[in-house]
Amino acid sequence: MPNTGHYSGHISHSDRQAAAVAALSAPGAPFATVRTENGSLVYADGPRTLREFVEPTWAYGDRPFLLGAGSAAMDPYPYTYGEFFAAATVLANHFVDAYGLRPGDRTALVMGDRPAWQVAFWAAQLAGLVAVPLDAAWTEDLLAYALDDCAPRVLLVDGERLPRVRRWAARREAGAVRTVVRHHGGELDAGTERYEDLPAPDRYAAPPDIEVRAEDDATISYVPGPSGRPRGAVATQLAQAGAAMNARYLAAVAALGRGGIPGLGAVPVTPLTYPFSRAGTLTRVYAAMAAGGALRVADGPPRDPGSGISPSGDGGGSESESEPESEDTFGLTETCGDVLAGGRPTPVTEVRIDEAGELWLRGQSLVRGYWGEAPAGEASAGEASAGEGWFATGVPATLRDGRVRTGSPAP
Repeated sequence: MPNTGHYSGHISHSDRQAAAVAALSAPGAPFATVRTENGSLVYADGPRTLREFVEPTWAYGDRPFLLGAGSAAMDPYPYTYGEFFAAATVLANHFVDAYGLRPGDRTALVMGDRPAWQVAFWAAQLAGLVAVPLDAAWTEDLLAYALDDCAPRVLLVDGERLPRVRRWAARREAGAVRTVVRHHGGELDAGTERYEDLPAPDRYAAPPDIEVRAEDDATISYVPGPSGRPRGAVATQLAQAGAAMNARYLAAVAALGRGGIPGLGAVPVTPLTYPFSRAGTLTRVYAAMAAGGALRVADGPPRDPGSGISPSGDGGGSESESEPESEDTFGLTETCGDVLAGGRPTPVTEVRIDEAGELWLRGQSLVRGYWGEAPAGEASAGEASAGEGWFATGVPATLRDGRVRTGSPAP
C-alpha cells in the first residue's frame, strides 16, 4: 500500500519537551515498546489484560473514585476505590458462581452514567467476560438489534431502561439470559433479579479464580456500519490494556507540557462529560484509575452529541479538575480511545497516510475486527486489515512539521 507519510511514536524532535517525551518510551522506560510477530508494536512492560490493570486499584482503598455532581443521587457518593472494587468483585463472583458464566460470554450494559455502570463493566472484566456497553439513549428497536447481534448471557440494566429490553429478554429461552436490574421497584420477570438483593460486597473477597488471556475479547462497542445498522467493534484484552497504557502515556505527556513531573503532584479529578459507553470516556477512566484519581460524574446531556472521535482528558494532576486535551487529540472507537495527541502518536501507534490522503493506523489498541464479520482486506476503507494489521480510518489527514493533522471522519 503506497503512502506519503509513515512513522511510529518514536519521532525525533528538537524541542526539550519532545526529548523528554521520547525518553518515556526509550528502552527500559515505563512506555518502552516491542514489536510482535504480526509487526505491531505493544508496550513491553504494561498489563496484558484489563483485570491485570484494575486489580492494583484495590490498594487505593479509601481514596475517592466516583464523585457526584448536580442531582446525581441514585448511588452513594463519594464512591471509594475500596467500595468500588468490593462491589465489582461480588458481582463478578455472582456471574461465575450463580450464573455459570465463563470467559467469552457477553455481558450487555444498558445503564445511565452512574457508579453502577462502572461496577458492572469492571465486574465483567474481573470475570473474564466480554463487556458490551450499549448507548443508554438508544430506542428499543436499536437495542434489540444489537442484543440479537451479540447474544449476551446477562443484561445489566437500570430501572429506567428496563422497559426497552424487557420484551427482548422475554423472547429468549428460559434461562438463556439473566437480567440484573438496579433501582427498580416494580415486579420482576422470570430470570430477573435486583442488584440490591445480591450478596453484600466484602472488601476482603477475591475475584473469580479464572484465567483471562491477552487474546481474549474484552469489549464489543457498536459503531455506525456501512449498511446503516450498528456493527460491533471487538477489542481484545491486549488492545484495551494498550488503551489503558495509552491513557497513562498521554497523562505523562500532559504533565510534561505543564512543566511537571509525571506521577507527582496532586491526585487528579477528571470530569466525565460523555456517556460511559464511549471509548473516549474509558480513556479518561483508565487515566484516572492508573493514578488513583477520582472521576466526577456530570448530569445532563453530553457536550458531544455523536462524534466518532473521542477526545479525553489528560488526567495529569490538577488540584481541582484536569483540563481536556488539545483539539488535535484524536481517537476512534476502533482505536479504543485516543492514539494521537498534539498530532503525535502514542508509542504503540504507527501512522501512515496514503496517496489519497487517508489516515491508516496500526498498533496495540486497535480492535481485531467487527463482531460476526469476516476479517476485512486492506483495500476497504474503514476496516481492519487482515494482513499487516493496518486500519483504514476513512479520515483525511496530512503530515506537517512532524505532526498529523486530521480532518473530519468520512461519512
